[in-house]
Amino acid sequence: MDKLIPDPPPETKTPLADAIHADDLAKNREAIKRALDFYLCPEPVKPRQPSTMFLIHPNIDTENLLAHACESLASANVMAGDLADQLSRPQRSTALAIQQIVMLAELAVNRALDRVDPQT
Repeated sequence: MDKLIPDPPPETKTPLADAIHADDLAKNREAIKRALDFYLCPEPVKPRQPSTMFLIHPNIDTENLLAHACESLASANVMAGDLADQLSRPQRSTALAIQQIVMLAELAVNRALDRVDPQT
């Protein structure tokens, strides 16, 4: 019995085709490894290093720290009050709430300052 359709020719691979195929397999393995490492083995989070731009000297005494904090809070209180005067109703309430929180913090710092250096 004669075949009407001849057999396809056998696939012959050239050394160049084998090299390209091996290179593709290597790239695929590498990509798979990177993807799995990214999701399954994340790099540990590095601890956050605080900025040294504004650094308080470690030997400053508590009284000076409290005095500076009190002055800063007093300034923030005045700025929040001035801002509240320029705003309309909903924003004004927010600015006044911020001013009240700053004022309460200022009172607490003043009390702590009185305990460190009582006025006689």
